[in-house]
Amino acid sequence: MSNELVSLLANIALTLSVIVAVIFGIAQVRSASKDRRERLTLDTLRSFQTKEFAGLMHFMHTVKMPASYAEWPAWPKEDQVDLVHLLQEMESLGILLAERLIDINLLDKTLGSFVTTSWERCKPLITEMRADGGGPFLAEYFQWMAGQIAQRMQEKPRKPFYLTRNTAV
Repeated sequence: MSNELVSLLANIALTLSVIVAVIFGIAQVRSASKDRRERLTLDTLRSFQTKEFAGLMHFMHTVKMPASYAEWPAWPKEDQVDLVHLLQEMESLGILLAERLIDINLLDKTLGSFVTTSWERCKPLITEMRADGGGPFLAEYFQWMAGQIAQRMQEKPRKPFYLTRNTAV
């Protein structure tokens, strides 16, 4: 074999190994990204399945919200803490959604209208809090997320899962 042939074969082998390495690297990055997203989805689902979150949902459905920010200080401290906790949970979900770390389908299937109705109940108080020094960023991701869910529910309403499956269990 001539030196030129050996050199050509070596170059081809090197090129093929680089191509295989790049393909393998891309596959690994995609797999790691998918794994991370699945773990985050499962963690998010678990956070909805706690007694604490159930208590926050019950709170939101039953509490009489202050009519104005002026009534906020007279509101029971426990209710203030529960509302702030709920706002933090919703804000966190909104951030995860905005950063595309969770999918809007997950929120639609798990919380759906709870997000939008909760925002509508909190909106007057949050709006006053923002104007009274709470800052324009107070519950911003919660508001955005509620808008996204409302838009989705209007544009692409989904049927209950049990009505979309053909097979009986």
